[in-house]
Amino acid sequence: MNKQPIPPLAEKRPYPITTHDHTRVDDYYWLREKTNPDVLAHLQAENTYTQAVMAHTESLQAQLYTELVGRIQETDQTAPVKRGDYYYYSRTEAGKQYRVYGRKHGSLDAPEEVLLDLNTLAADNGYDYLVLGAFKVSPNQNILAFALDTDGAENFVVSFKDLTTGDLLPDQITQVSYTAEWANDNRTFFYTRQDEAKRSAYLYRHTLGSEAAVDPLIYAESDELYRVYIGKTRDRRYLTLTAASIETTECYFLDADAPETDFQIVHPREKGLRYNLSGHRDGTFYLVTNADNATNSKVMTALASAPERTQWQELIPHRAAVKVDDVDLFADHMVVYERENGLKTMRVTDLRTDATHAVAFPDPVYTYLHESNPEFATRTLRFVYSSLTTADSDIDYDMETQTWTVVKQMPVLGGYDPAHYVSERIWATAVDGTNIPISLVYRRGTVRDGNNPCFLYGYGSYGFSMEPRFKMELLSLLDRGFIYAIAHIRGGQEMGRAWYEQGKYLHKKNTFTDFIACGRHLIAQNYTSREKMVIMGRSAGGLLMGAVLNMAPDLAYAAVAGVPFVDVVTTMLDETIPLTVGEFEEWGNPKNKEYYDYMLSYSPYDNVEAKDYPHILVTAGLNDPRVAYWEPAKWVTKLRRTKTDANRLLFKVFMGAGHFSSSGRYDYLKDTAFEYAFILDTLQVSDGVTAEH
Repeated sequence: MNKQPIPPLAEKRPYPITTHDHTRVDDYYWLREKTNPDVLAHLQAENTYTQAVMAHTESLQAQLYTELVGRIQETDQTAPVKRGDYYYYSRTEAGKQYRVYGRKHGSLDAPEEVLLDLNTLAADNGYDYLVLGAFKVSPNQNILAFALDTDGAENFVVSFKDLTTGDLLPDQITQVSYTAEWANDNRTFFYTRQDEAKRSAYLYRHTLGSEAAVDPLIYAESDELYRVYIGKTRDRRYLTLTAASIETTECYFLDADAPETDFQIVHPREKGLRYNLSGHRDGTFYLVTNADNATNSKVMTALASAPERTQWQELIPHRAAVKVDDVDLFADHMVVYERENGLKTMRVTDLRTDATHAVAFPDPVYTYLHESNPEFATRTLRFVYSSLTTADSDIDYDMETQTWTVVKQMPVLGGYDPAHYVSERIWATAVDGTNIPISLVYRRGTVRDGNNPCFLYGYGSYGFSMEPRFKMELLSLLDRGFIYAIAHIRGGQEMGRAWYEQGKYLHKKNTFTDFIACGRHLIAQNYTSREKMVIMGRSAGGLLMGAVLNMAPDLAYAAVAGVPFVDVVTTMLDETIPLTVGEFEEWGNPKNKEYYDYMLSYSPYDNVEAKDYPHILVTAGLNDPRVAYWEPAKWVTKLRRTKTDANRLLFKVFMGAGHFSSSGRYDYLKDTAFEYAFILDTLQVSDGVTAEH
């Protein structure tokens, strides 16, 4: 009989934390010492243990990886996007981890001009991790600015490439955040930079040929609740600067032809007032705002010459059942992106005639993704359509004839036929009587007898909606008899802004009880059983997993918690940690006793108890700036010392990555194969793929 590996246990080093005359003792607080050799040794020991426990699944992992790779078109190209006389695209090559970015002049039959080859960059510089941030071509299309993150810490370095010669310019800017934009003179470049807490707090202006060290600071956001973002209107008339907290926004604009002048304010911030400068056309700004108690937002206009709120004019009034997400402006058309009854919808208005129509979508459960649409004077709208059974499809929609053309559909190899799968939307009832939507997909012919394995996914924070989008990798589960379910729980915005507000602050527990209700409903309706259920969430969805495991450890047989935010109270008390202050408007500020008590009542780390838990797989990234590795590290150790079961508890730490794990596409598929192997092995689901195709 093989000797079972012994799980590592971090040493107890009690650390008292007193808040509001209440003292908690954190035995594993010391694990946040990232450079401490004992910490690194413990994390390596966790990886060694996980590898040993999963060793018997290596052949299954290899099989899954082969399946996953076998479904992708390894050498492929995105649908080209026309900008001026150029067609831009990216492509992949078989065996290579990263994308190649290119363009063609005048025609798709023209010779390719390689703008950026991330594979070459990774190989030449020895990068094991590489993520592209900003990718901005100058207005005259002669200079490329591109930003790279090489360790997962999300501190980008911007470089500039002369596309007429192919040479890199000497200009280089470090510590850059995600957003950047060119002014119209092709030499002035605006970028945002982070503060010590990883908050995008500063806007700088760079002039090509000058030293980045002397770049003037254009805007500094002193309120730690806010982050700053730079953008540009589609008509290229204005640069836009947005300072935003979760609850409040403030917008500025600058003539893109006069980059050295001052940004002008649209309307000074008012606590709770959110407005987004969504576009500009013929001297008029279009704003999406919650002004005047428009919970689900409405559309208003303002003259660029008189943008103050007193001059705003209502264009699309607030509707209680329809949430306005955003607006796109073109020379003759306006596209309004909305949500109704849990699904994304889209309306197009001809601004010359005011005629409006809704875009028709073919599936009962679906989603779409915005595309860049760089051209202003066009009647064609590009978006990506997707559903749980329809692979991502680039659509060119003619806004005048109301017809759409599939420019490209993501290839799914291996004989995939969408007719062999069924998607549906069902509703669970929450503890307070609220109906919670659940999106499902499974193989046609699946019998609801309670014997189907089920993979239930959830998130439910920040107003982020979990879209029913096609995921090719899920076929490896669906073809083994799984039902895949997305719980559209409160904390997202699937059902509107109120859906989010009912899942935050002092209502946060609705997120967790909604998810539990969804799981119970799937079991009650014989889609699955507790013994066949696995649940998963990442980041704030990892908080969901931790809370659900404490509140309802009998809900599922196994759980996967990716980079989980589980040490809520301690993290939210530490304002030196990235994201903490800005998230006071999501979770509340624990310096307020009411919030402290409420957060303490659900914080997963603080509520671990001596009881049986399911099998659990946890992941973390050592360089993660969003959820520090020590949160899951502490949680895993506390669970190990406290829980009363003998179920597997595995912790996988990505020692050279951040919040998003591996960066290469093949490495990502290996990570997926590992997670799926854990799920299949734990649920004891046969590794044989369904034969019928």
